Amino acid sequence: MAGFDQGLFMNTVPARNPVFGVDAFASEAFRGNPAAVCLLDREGDAAWMQKVAAEMNLSETAFLVPLGAVWGLRWFTPVVEVDLCGHATLASAHILWEQGLMDASQTVTFATQVSGRLTCRHVAGRISMDFPARALCAGEVPTGLYEALGAPGEVLGWAGRDLVVELASAEQVRSLRPDPSALARLPLRGVIVTAAGEVEGADFVSRFFAPGVGIAEDPVTGSAHCALAPVWAARLGREQLTGHQVSARGGEVGVRVNGDRVELRGQALTIWRGELLA
Repeated sequence: MAGFDQGLFMNTVPARNPVFGVDAFASEAFRGNPAAVCLLDREGDAAWMQKVAAEMNLSETAFLVPLGAVWGLRWFTPVVEVDLCGHATLASAHILWEQGLMDASQTVTFATQVSGRLTCRHVAGRISMDFPARALCAGEVPTGLYEALGAPGEVLGWAGRDLVVELASAEQVRSLRPDPSALARLPLRGVIVTAAGEVEGADFVSRFFAPGVGIAEDPVTGSAHCALAPVWAARLGREQLTGHQVSARGGEVGVRVNGDRVELRGQALTIWRGELLA
């Protein structure tokens, strides 16, 4: 990018803040999950970052600021800040390496406000991310859940404020047509629906709906796989699996369970770039 100082890792981000559009968990353009990545020279005001995310109008916009040897990272949907986002973290690491701000052989460490330190590294042509596993907890099933989803299922538990629901088949997950307005009225952040994979190369499938936080459907959701990986690893008796998120854009997420951590693996491509002038 013209005028972009390659010495950003030495805390010299230019005054004009670059922004990039990245398709994450994708091996080709216009697949996977799009995220915006904004590089800042100093910690941003939360209200301003929220306005930028609303302007981007993607499921997530990531904001990066250099903090010595690590990078501060925050994520915003068009309407709220979130505690953890997989695809925008993948996109952020991709940009740091692609722009020469980190050497490709270096591990990127992100400091987050709630989810602790997250690391990303290159492994066998993919980006590997070390994330916290999201254990499922029992809890009350909201009234009207299945009517809002448009299909019956089995509630596996709560992952924070996200409800995990297993459907009868992968085809039922693909063909699901929930009512976004009805889902948004339920006392939850989002609903993760899942089923066993029924084709070679897919151990399980999923989709994620969170209209209450401005995301009618998230195309590929890393944080959802932090909850799904332990479930399917226990059921299938294997630590390393492949999940397919079967949204319209679709994407593949490699997962490996390691105790209370989950390794997520995927690819990313830069689609556009510019700079924030406001």
